[in-house]
Amino acid sequence: MRFTATSLSGVYRVEPELIEDERGFFARTFCAAAFVEAGLAFDDDASRPVQCSLAYNRRRGTLRGLHYRTSDHPEDKLVRCVRGAVYDVALDLRRWSPSFGRWHAEPLSAENRLALYLPSGVAHGYLTLEDDTELLYQMNAPHVEGATRGVRWDDPAFGVAWPASPDVISDRDATYPNYALAVPS
Repeated sequence: MRFTATSLSGVYRVEPELIEDERGFFARTFCAAAFVEAGLAFDDDASRPVQCSLAYNRRRGTLRGLHYRTSDHPEDKLVRCVRGAVYDVALDLRRWSPSFGRWHAEPLSAENRLALYLPSGVAHGYLTLEDDTELLYQMNAPHVEGATRGVRWDDPAFGVAWPASPDVISDRDATYPNYALAVPS
């Protein structure tokens, strides 16, 4: 696997290295030792993935996010698109981070096989670019009811440059209040 640092502190693009022959290819999509070598979390018993989830989206133009977990229930995650394509966004909400308040986007698709590693404190969201899109999440903490918060997708405080406005968005995601950078999350 190849780990490429993004413009956000601690957020990495993870690319599988394909071993190809006449049958097709084989590639690791996760290896704890490779994450340790890259200096990322998921490297000890306390931070290894303990839960995997799928998110299915019927329609192109579906927006989910931007979501994050409360500081008393931190969560690192590895996100990969296994069907279709998305414009995937990471937004740094860690007040101590040198990239606090900045965002980074990656196109993730079944075709490019890229993943995005997001440490705790980084909000995540995406806009589907194709119908019938699925994402696979690996998280180092189980779901905790009530521990998820959100940032409005079009909050002018961050200025995320989405490729289009959403056609499908939940009421919750559409109505998050503006996030004030002066107020701790």
